[in-house]
Amino acid sequence: MTANNLFGGLGNLGGLGDLVGGLSKMMPQDDPNVKMFAAQQELANLQKQEDEVFIEIGKKAFVQYGETAFPIEANKLGLLKSNIQAAQENLSMLQTAAQAAEVAQREVQAALTCPQCAKVNPQGVNFCQECGTKLGAPAKATCPQCGTENPAGTRFCGSCGARIGE
Repeated sequence: MTANNLFGGLGNLGGLGDLVGGLSKMMPQDDPNVKMFAAQQELANLQKQEDEVFIEIGKKAFVQYGETAFPIEANKLGLLKSNIQAAQENLSMLQTAAQAAEVAQREVQAALTCPQCAKVNPQGVNFCQECGTKLGAPAKATCPQCGTENPAGTRFCGSCGARIGE
């Protein structure tokens, strides 16, 4: 099997080509297939550098001569910019949805976690299976007498002494 068939032109695949190129250094360097692969790698790298120079020239020409000198390319750029903006909006929407899902998951987990003893209970349970505290209760207990917020599970207000809760 030749290096060309073995590696199938992987030199053009960026990081994967670099990986294969690194692996080829571990192969016998006097093997004709390894030499051929190294030559293919060198050619691919030089062609990539040439493309990068042409890209630089193209950008400079576009800036210097303006859109009117390159109407087809300017139209393509306009469409690309529009697509980029749509992709950015889509990504932002997906990130917002992922954050909302994460918040919802945390809220579900918090509703299952006992505010008194921190035991995580199964869904559908209304009272903690460890200590009997009502689940889904607010994290803080507000005093009906003076309005002071007290820690969850508090039976009497720390400010005025009034009875709190059930």
